[in-house]
This record gives sequence, C-alpha cells and structure tokens, in this order.
Amino acid sequence: MVKTSFWSPSGTPISGAAFIQQLYGDLPAFLGSEEKLREIWSLPSTRKKLLNELEEKGYSGEQLDDLKRAIRAEGCDIYDVLSYVAYHKDCVPRLERATQAKIMLMDYDAKQQAFLNFVLDQYVKEGVKELDDKNLSELLKLKYNAIADAKEALGDIQGIRENFIGFQEYLYQESVA
Repeated sequence: MVKTSFWSPSGTPISGAAFIQQLYGDLPAFLGSEEKLREIWSLPSTRKKLLNELEEKGYSGEQLDDLKRAIRAEGCDIYDVLSYVAYHKDCVPRLERATQAKIMLMDYDAKQQAFLNFVLDQYVKEGVKELDDKNLSELLKLKYNAIADAKEALGDIQGIRENFIGFQEYLYQESVA
C-alpha cells in the first residue's frame, strides 16, 4: 500500500482528512466557478499556471496525486480531483474522457484525427502531463519519427500546435462529466 503524506502550507504534517478539509476551504475561492476551472484546465498554459499557483499555496503535484489515490481516482485527471473537492463532482476516468473527446473530433481531417487520437491514447496511459504543449514535438516524433514527416502529414507547425491545444477543450466539456 502506498503511504500518503500531506503537509500544511507552513510545512507541518497533517492528516489526509485535514488536507482535504483545507483544500475544500481553499479551492472554491481560489478557482472561482466550476466553469472557470474547466476553462483554465482546457488550455495547457493556464493549466500549468494553475498548478504552479496551487503549489505556491502548499498543494504540490505529489500531494494532489496522493489525494487522487486516497479518493480512489487513480485513473482520473487532477482536474477531477479538484472538481470533486471543490464542486462535489464525480471523477471521470481518463479513458472515458478520451473516448468522449474522440467522438467530438469530427472537425478535424482524417490525418489530424489520427494524430489527436494518438495524443488521447498517450493521455490515457500517462496522464495530463502528456497534454502539455512542451511535449508536442516529442509526441510528433513518437508518432511520425521526425518533425518533417509530421509536417508532411499534418501541415505547418503553427496549425499542428493550434489543433493540439484546441482539441483539449473536448476533454473537459461538461457533457463528459
């Protein structure tokens, strides 16, 4: 069994229940509305900023991962943990989110869909960090072996980046939850 450790913002050890209570009190004020959380989480840049701000307030990624285990949401996204604690929403497994997002990818041509479905598969296996825009070039190399081959299949890098960032909103639409 994995041992979980929770810490207060002042660095003293606290119980998991105390951590959740503290997070429960802080999150709604910190995040605003559920819609605002969804909006923030749908873009890699604002998601990264939120995670950095949470860390500055004493909620590290490791602690949020521990909390994910504590609430039995291992196959879910940190978004679900935040939504569960702040807004009492059920956690949605990454596989379910990805499957729903795949259904919505009809706005993209077949080659773009193939790449975005590949990205979704990586997300299901590895988690939300795969959706960080700094990982785009590695994902392209993993799928196409070379950036030049990716550009030949998908078009220019700017368009690829826009599609990579733009499709992420489908993962967090309310209909998924």
